[in-house]
Amino acid sequence: MQQQISVVTLSVGDLGRSKRFYAEGFGWRPVFENQEIIFYQMNGFMLGTWLEGGLEADMQRTDLSRPGAFSLAHNVGSRDEVQFVLDRLGAFGGRLLRQADAPPQGGPRGYVADPDDHAWEIAWNPAWPIDPQGFVTFGL
Repeated sequence: MQQQISVVTLSVGDLGRSKRFYAEGFGWRPVFENQEIIFYQMNGFMLGTWLEGGLEADMQRTDLSRPGAFSLAHNVGSRDEVQFVLDRLGAFGGRLLRQADAPPQGGPRGYVADPDDHAWEIAWNPAWPIDPQGFVTFGL
């Protein structure tokens, strides 16, 4: 089986509030949107934000009161960008979870929650290069 992720879809309570965080905060451009869902073309996959109830109905699940412990990550190209991105996302509806600091295993990182409490790690890792298309490669 091919090693890939095609789509990550997040359930959101307010599509406009979510769009402000992703489109204005990150600066990502929607490639499709209607009254229920917005898709963003990422480097190699799609990110979807689906109005609460839609994803749950599509999966035929009613027990999704909150997501499990996980985070999404956005790597940046330099050490200085980490705090800048955390601050910018905070200005567009994000909630700071952890200030930028440097763990023993890599460069600085911090965490911010989107308006629906999905956690995002914002990180710079000097051992993980990012190519011009935004693809991150594992390196040591």
